[in-house]
Amino acid sequence: LLDRYQAFFLDAYGVLVDAAGAIAGAAELLAQLRARDKTFYIITNDASKTPETSSRHFLERGLTVEPERILTSGLLLADYYARHDLAGAPSLVLGPDDSRRYVELAGGRPVAPGQAFEVVVLGDERGFDFLESMDELLSQLVAALDAGRRPRLVVPNPDLVYPRRQGGFGFTAGAMAMMLEAALARRYPDPPTFERLGKPSPALYQMAIERAGTRQALVVGDQLETDIQGARAAGLDSALVLTGVSSGPTEAITPTYVLPRI
Repeated sequence: LLDRYQAFFLDAYGVLVDAAGAIAGAAELLAQLRARDKTFYIITNDASKTPETSSRHFLERGLTVEPERILTSGLLLADYYARHDLAGAPSLVLGPDDSRRYVELAGGRPVAPGQAFEVVVLGDERGFDFLESMDELLSQLVAALDAGRRPRLVVPNPDLVYPRRQGGFGFTAGAMAMMLEAALARRYPDPPTFERLGKPSPALYQMAIERAGTRQALVVGDQLETDIQGARAAGLDSALVLTGVSSGPTEAITPTYVLPRI
């Protein structure tokens, strides 16, 4: 496959790493791509780390990936805030410091749970007291809607789950969005919903195509509903690896290739 494509767009979790470290073959793949002078980018729905933090995260796991090669769903917040004219908007951000940093870079003003907000950004499931903060956010949303206000809701990372280790999984920001949407639907006939920025939206792949200067690229991912669907939406070939979330193709979602691992 390395000779068939000019560029490779690689997912991070479930392809190169999991919470336990680098996945077998990851370092070798990156070395082969460099040796063949192939263009590659890491395309990740993770909005909890900036590219600089992600680069250090990879290095701690024995993988060298420069920040400029890392495209995250958090980067899409800049376009979101610009499209909706949200410069300076008070934004309740759930997630670690880097999630708040993305909002600042996009022009928003992060605020803590309990403070007034115009935008809700679900950055990650980590970095805060989960149940207490989700309860407070739900209560604030109900109060706002009951008062006739309709805050904007956005989740950069639509993933429901991610691979923590071989055979182990965890919930992430997309699951938080679904929880809040389901709760609001119990009270309102026309509840607000979260705008989902990352894969399967083709926006990250379009960003990678522009940087790579070619559409002759292969997407490599571990999740049918995000990585592979996103590749299809962007008109790109895809390879599903079985070291992450999805256990194989379905009739509805079929990648170009299926690989046991990278």
